[in-house]
Amino acid sequence: MTTDIKHFINGSETDGSGERRQDVYNPATGAVTGNLHLGGQEDLEAAVASAKKAGEAWAEMSLAKKSAVLFKFRELVHANTDELARIITAEHGKVLSDAKGEVSRGLEVIEFACGISEQLKGEYSEQVSTGIDVFSFRQPLGVVAGITPFNFPVMVPLWMSPVAIATGNAFILKPSERDPSASMLLAKLWKEAGLPDGVFNVLHGDKEMVDGLLTHPDVDGISFVGSTPIAKYVYETGTQHGKRVQALGGAKNHAVIMPDADMTMAAEHLNAAAFGSAGQRCMAISVAVAVGDAADEVVSRVKDLASGIKVTEGTDPEADMGPVITPASKERITRIVGEAQESGAAVVLDGRDLVVKDHEDGFFVGPTILDKVNKEMSAYEEEIFGPVLVVIRAESLEEAIEIINANPYGNGTAVFTSNGAVARTFQRKVRVGMIGINVPLPVPVAWHSFGGWKNSLFGDLHIYGPDGIKFYTRGKVVTQRWPEPKAVSGASFAMPASSDS
Repeated sequence: MTTDIKHFINGSETDGSGERRQDVYNPATGAVTGNLHLGGQEDLEAAVASAKKAGEAWAEMSLAKKSAVLFKFRELVHANTDELARIITAEHGKVLSDAKGEVSRGLEVIEFACGISEQLKGEYSEQVSTGIDVFSFRQPLGVVAGITPFNFPVMVPLWMSPVAIATGNAFILKPSERDPSASMLLAKLWKEAGLPDGVFNVLHGDKEMVDGLLTHPDVDGISFVGSTPIAKYVYETGTQHGKRVQALGGAKNHAVIMPDADMTMAAEHLNAAAFGSAGQRCMAISVAVAVGDAADEVVSRVKDLASGIKVTEGTDPEADMGPVITPASKERITRIVGEAQESGAAVVLDGRDLVVKDHEDGFFVGPTILDKVNKEMSAYEEEIFGPVLVVIRAESLEEAIEIINANPYGNGTAVFTSNGAVARTFQRKVRVGMIGINVPLPVPVAWHSFGGWKNSLFGDLHIYGPDGIKFYTRGKVVTQRWPEPKAVSGASFAMPASSDS
């Protein structure tokens, strides 16, 4: 049995106008589990028209009523954590515990958005000139869209939509075609929470739908998370059509291990950060930069830990790691590992030939460690997005920082050390947006903002947190005077200055 996965427009599921369909798979079994409706231009027009009309009314609703909807939505998402996790595991493949963790990080952003009245307070300056006051406030953009990746089918939509909706916008979600079902449950929970029809919509599609959102005159903003080439395309196309765009791209996250680090802690965290979710995280540690005497020990320790990882279907209570998302992903990962081996890298742990019993048709790759990699190898240059840890050796902290800064990506990085001076030098000198000190996955809490540098982010503002509020709103500044009756106007043709009054 396969599930028919439809669109969600103006508060209802709909087949849409298009006849195109796409299969959705369970990556652990290779079986087709869903039949996805791919939308066309008519569906896009319906969703945008619905969002525009509903958004105008939603923007006028009081902050108290908006917050009440957000609080209710938070409770519903929390109550449905197990169901959301089950859907994630069925279509993405990550283990249930990891899927539940994804939902919890999304809940953090909803909770942040519940306090939107505090975040939207403006500024007021009294008597800037005689009888004149100046104040500022922020208003919603209008209709905004989120184009989200397969690796976090709940968390990333929840990084976007609660902040966008809390600030008064209507939101259109275009989720990944690979694991679209979780977004449909989110749409139903928004409706159950009391969100007016049309304020949250789900449109399924491929490049045709993405291009439609990027060029539609009534879409005012675009949030995107995905690969760097597509992020650049989204940013350039959207801005050329007058839209505000934040486009988060790929990553090649480095973790530096200093000789003075707690090696037990460093190895445990590297193991989890490299192989959790089969390495399919934009914040996964894919490169370990081992400094000096740290190299041999950390490689040995991580190998021992990774060898004990249980790789199987994600609902198995003992599972540590599930499959990768598609056969094409598996082929790309194994190709890159083979190229590194041919170029002289040492394959310390090889997961290319892993077969999981009773899941022989699943898309599994086991934990893989490549040591003595150089910067010219494809294993270092490409974003592998799989369970592969690349090890580069450096002689000093300065050399490690140079390696990181020379890389075109700048999403996240970490250093393992027991030396505060080393940590301070590292955090000041690396050209990366998110930094962990003895923390391998430095994903900020919801009241800070998430975003990288260089080819990991196109646009000025990061996602969620304070930057998210700035992104989904624009400012107004009012200069006002309320003159006394019959007062002299004092109007002048010269540029006024506050000192003149």
